[in-house]
Amino acid sequence: MSSNAPRHTALDALHRSLGATMTDFAGWDMPLRYGSERDEHLAVRTKAGLFDLSHMGEITVSGPQAAELLNHALVGNIASVGVGRARYTMICQADGGILDDLIVYRLADTAYMVVANASNAQVVLDALVERAAGFDASVRDDRDAYALIAVQGPESPGILKSLTDADLDGLKYYAGLPGTVAGVPALIARTGYTGEDGFELFVKPEHAVELWQALTEAGEGVGLVPCGLSCRDTLRLEAGMPLYGHELNTSLTPFDAGLGRVVKFEKDGDFVGRTALQAAAERAAENPPRVLVGLIAEGRRVPRAGYQVVAEGKVIGEITSGAPSPTLGKPIAMAYVDAAHAAPGTAGVGVDIRGSHEPYEVVALPFYKRQK
Repeated sequence: MSSNAPRHTALDALHRSLGATMTDFAGWDMPLRYGSERDEHLAVRTKAGLFDLSHMGEITVSGPQAAELLNHALVGNIASVGVGRARYTMICQADGGILDDLIVYRLADTAYMVVANASNAQVVLDALVERAAGFDASVRDDRDAYALIAVQGPESPGILKSLTDADLDGLKYYAGLPGTVAGVPALIARTGYTGEDGFELFVKPEHAVELWQALTEAGEGVGLVPCGLSCRDTLRLEAGMPLYGHELNTSLTPFDAGLGRVVKFEKDGDFVGRTALQAAAERAAENPPRVLVGLIAEGRRVPRAGYQVVAEGKVIGEITSGAPSPTLGKPIAMAYVDAAHAAPGTAGVGVDIRGSHEPYEVVALPFYKRQK
């Protein structure tokens, strides 16, 4: 088997039986959509959607100095995360550039699970192994040990409650607890990438199909539908959540991305990128470079990543992500623009779409926030 052949998740045959349109994503064959991506998107906003996220990269860090290693390797204060809780963080290069954004779960006193984006899993694994030198801790590639299924949307708590006796009401956002779902042992995490309430279920690959089928049956009466990566992208875009390779990359620091809050200078010990990130924080405070903003189209033409943002005949920025928004009924985009044009309501901003300057409204992110 050639190294170029796509990898398949444990749910591959099931996706095909459901008529999914498959696509290559970071070397994995993944469902793009099952039917209408707009219908899938709206199901997550109003009812519930079921996602296969088994392409994500799980890395286990354990040992007496696991917390110290992660504090050194990542920009967040991981040692302060309680057992059973999770934290959004980043791993940066020595020059402050973002290698990936991550979620870290503290599974036990000396055990953590780092979840990396599929496209960066090997890079993150290699960086953690390298940074582990001198620490009494081990780094293990657990990508093949897990399948990951997400159920997202307002009906998701009810669907999951019908299949588990785990204390979902007590499970806070960005927390995880071990439990059993439809008889399958799982790490149940209240996390997601859609802007809705929902859960991510880490299970052994051999249990993925039975869990997916149990969730499908439990959601039949409340409008649960299988969802592909296409609607996952429009959901996260509406929620103003960054996507690596679009809003985040190695040429940007967390401060450039408006996510400086994830960098914890006050934590104990040195960490990779500290000096460069302190300089980036000072630059951002004094004279911010381009700022990440939301743009809403006045017309119908959809902006795409790489399109130029213009004002007064000059290029003032670049689109990082763009798509039609099923919730707003208009095209939307995220873009890095010059600070002088970043304030919500700034007049005269447009996007160059094939030579035509289409008018756009500058807005604060996110575009969509669920009602609690």
